[in-house]
Amino acid sequence: MTNQTNETMHKTVCMLCFQVCGINACVQDGKLTRVEPMPEHPFSRGVLCPRGECLASYVYSPDRILHPMMKKNGKFTRISWDEALDAIAKKLQQIKNEDRAHSAAFSVGSIGAENIVISAFAQRFRGAFGSPNYFSIEAHCFRTRIMARLLTFGTYPLEDPDNSECIILWGHNPDASEPPLAARIYKALDRGLKLIVIDPKRIPLAKKGKFIQIRPGTDAALALATMNVIINEGIYNKEFVEKYTLGFDKLKEHVKDYLPEKVAEICGVSADDIREISRTFAKAKGASIIQGINALDQHINGFQNSRALAILHAITGNYDVPGGWAFNPFMRLTDLRLPVEEEPIGADQFPLFRRLWNMAAPYGQQMALPDVILSGKPYPIRAMIINGGNPAASWPDSEKLKKAFTKLEMLVVMDLFMSQTAELAHIVLPACSSLEMVGLAYNYGLTGGMPFVMLNRKIIEPPGESWPDWKFYSELGRRMGYGEYFPWNSDEEVVEHLLKASKITLKDLEEHPEGIWYGERCYDIRAKNQVRTPSGKIELYSQTLADAGYDPIPIYKEPTRSSVKSPELAKKFPLILNTGARIQEYTHWQMRHIPELRKLAPDPVAEIHPDTASQYGIGDADMILVETKKGQIRVKVKTTEDIMPGVVNVLHGWAEELNENVLTDIEAQDPVTGYPELRALACRIKKV
Repeated sequence: MTNQTNETMHKTVCMLCFQVCGINACVQDGKLTRVEPMPEHPFSRGVLCPRGECLASYVYSPDRILHPMMKKNGKFTRISWDEALDAIAKKLQQIKNEDRAHSAAFSVGSIGAENIVISAFAQRFRGAFGSPNYFSIEAHCFRTRIMARLLTFGTYPLEDPDNSECIILWGHNPDASEPPLAARIYKALDRGLKLIVIDPKRIPLAKKGKFIQIRPGTDAALALATMNVIINEGIYNKEFVEKYTLGFDKLKEHVKDYLPEKVAEICGVSADDIREISRTFAKAKGASIIQGINALDQHINGFQNSRALAILHAITGNYDVPGGWAFNPFMRLTDLRLPVEEEPIGADQFPLFRRLWNMAAPYGQQMALPDVILSGKPYPIRAMIINGGNPAASWPDSEKLKKAFTKLEMLVVMDLFMSQTAELAHIVLPACSSLEMVGLAYNYGLTGGMPFVMLNRKIIEPPGESWPDWKFYSELGRRMGYGEYFPWNSDEEVVEHLLKASKITLKDLEEHPEGIWYGERCYDIRAKNQVRTPSGKIELYSQTLADAGYDPIPIYKEPTRSSVKSPELAKKFPLILNTGARIQEYTHWQMRHIPELRKLAPDPVAEIHPDTASQYGIGDADMILVETKKGQIRVKVKTTEDIMPGVVNVLHGWAEELNENVLTDIEAQDPVTGYPELRALACRIKKV
């Protein structure tokens, strides 16, 4: 669409986070001039956060990496793409000859949307090269809930908030992290939605419903007490449980110990509130628990937290019904992976994370990687290529990770900006933004429960010598003799190939820039493949977990550094630290160099209740040290009565001395998934 000022409007998507909202991007004389929300987009529905509004500032930032660079004598020097590719290929071949292919590792982070093309090509190259060691952001983000739902239902159902009579936001603040979801919930409240919020912080939506302010890390106890009430009061869905579930008698016996009065003391809530939310959820016609992206996962008990929520859905019959969790068809894309027989790092420690039934995850558990690099055992890791990720800031125990990275003989980072990880690299490569290449926006089916796909359109030319990541891996593969595996020469060819497994073509998407529906949600448990566990039933008791030596029914485990579990530690560190808080202005570590956003959120802050602040002689906007047994950071205080007294809530994604991951470590891990314990940590504060 073109207007009289010669400005052309393109329907495309914002890929600055996993929401992938629809946008109208306006271009004049080859330049992106402004971005507007796309009102008709079925997921974002005209919502656009501050990040999306600043897309032009993002792509035209003077901080963009524009050319390949190599570190020489401690300083980066511009080199050509040919020099970069030759150097990388030479080193990889040397390592393969001397120590086998497994001594090179590959990692893909989250550059906003979990980009299918970057992941696909990184895996394809490592397969051609022969290394098993590919790692993904899912080693500490999101996969826990996928595994928990798979082990319960045999598939991955998703929330259906538009049709819910009751929603529980459990450790989730969509106003900060999912504005389109927040807008849908506010709209649903107008039609009478019953809303329950379970969180240590009174989030904006908590003021619209029933608020349960829970002690961090005690979520499994609350979920099990909720089951206790629902079962003991006979308000579970008896017909559904009898027909479709397995292990109810064992579950009933198991939850007897989780009495509301007992759990109320554990969680810091009232027994009456536990009963009230249990009854509200069980009696609703179509109810959904929407859990935080990582708030329940990154605990010593994170996997069982998600299992408990899945079981709550099962015993109330809120599976494959409107408003509950329902099966959504995922888009079929061509698999570019090449098989590697050897197991990746972490597979022996976390076997179900690696392989569940006949499904093998394509990645290892990267939380095991720093120790392997530092120790050289079971074999040396000598080189690493990282695309779209910033592990030095986003992985726990940043100091250990930096030591590991400095030991590598070759670290290659491909990104748009000079991240903390890129600063440590030997070679840095310039990547395209999503507006500078053609791609697919398909993950609505994975996160939003919508079988919908759009074309991510190329609307501007990439600056400098920026390349799409697929081109880097293709050119590197050709240099190393793997040309037969990399026949593509354009974005369009790549997208066409990925779409071959679906019934959609690139032409279809080009003709429908507003997007295409490729299927329908299923609200019938009797339909084919709705329950795909080994038993053919929804497994309240998991024999798979039992056989692997894990708890077959969720149990509550106290956080490893709580005053209950570690009273001696709590004497020195008496407060509870929660890391990972999100705000709309930033995606992880990204976009802090954008002036408009930095003006809105200039500082990292620690949220503290006024009573807690007063106890330590601290006032609003004072600078404090937040310290754990691992390290300390300096941040500004934001006092708020919304946060639970005794809790320190720090923002996610700041760098260097402001980085929350200076405070975290990798040692305490969920036994099933290997996820690190990044919440409910013991800390102390001191005014600077």
